[in-house]
Amino acid sequence: MDTQFEVLKKSRELVFNLIDGLTIEQLHKIPEGFNNNIAWNVAHLVVTQQLLHYKLSGLQCLVSDELIDNYRKGTKPSETFTEEELEEVKELLLGLPDTLKEDFEAGIFTDYTSYKTSTGFVLDSFKTALAFNNMHEGMHLGVIMAMRKLV
Repeated sequence: MDTQFEVLKKSRELVFNLIDGLTIEQLHKIPEGFNNNIAWNVAHLVVTQQLLHYKLSGLQCLVSDELIDNYRKGTKPSETFTEEELEEVKELLLGLPDTLKEDFEAGIFTDYTSYKTSTGFVLDSFKTALAFNNMHEGMHLGVIMAMRKLV
């Protein structure tokens, strides 16, 4: 399990390094051929991880309902972050993997509601959710890398 947590943390660091130094305008630009932007992808990573691990374990998510509503699967960019909101999302991006590991080690993930992803993969435990989430993060990391070249 430690490796899975390390992969998540490293993935988040890579995303952070890709967006560091981009302007608010660059983060919110939707490149031609895409239906979202870098800011949406970053917030989507934060939200999805929370839903897959906390919500499906019957626990309270550690991010606001508003963030969840705006960046969950099936949404499109509808908001523009202020500088302060962007900093908060960056802090969540980097900090939540450590919190997730601490909560896992504290044993709070005892129940899990099975969930079939849009790719057809069935998540039936916290451990399968962690592995799937890492794959999901890798996909969005690739999208962010592509978008960065276009903004």
